[in-house]
Amino acid sequence: MLNKSKNILLIGAALIALSGSATVLAAPAENSRGLVAEQVQQQININSATATEIAAVLNGVGLKKAQAIVAYRDANGAFQSVESLAMVKGVASKTIKKNKQRIVLE
Repeated sequence: MLNKSKNILLIGAALIALSGSATVLAAPAENSRGLVAEQVQQQININSATATEIAAVLNGVGLKKAQAIVAYRDANGAFQSVESLAMVKGVASKTIKKNKQRIVLE
C-alpha cells in the first residue's frame, strides 16, 4: 500500500512538473531509476511547445532559454532540424546533444 501511495505521489509530481505550475519534490532514492527512465522517454515538439513546456522537458534549458527558443521560432519559422536550435542565442551544441532524443519537430 505504501508503494502505491509513493507511485501516485510521483505521478502527480510529474504532472505538475510538466504543467510548470509548481515545484516538484525529489523522489526517494529507490524510485530514482524509474524516474530517469521516464524522463528519457519524454519528448517535446520544439515547433509547437510553449516556453514552459520546453523548460520542463529539456535538460539544461531554463525558462529564459526556452523563451528565446520560442521567440526565435516565432521570428524565423519552424525548426527544420534539431541541430538548427544552435541558431538560438544561448543554446549550445552540448545542450542539443544531451536532449536530442527528447526533441521532435512535428
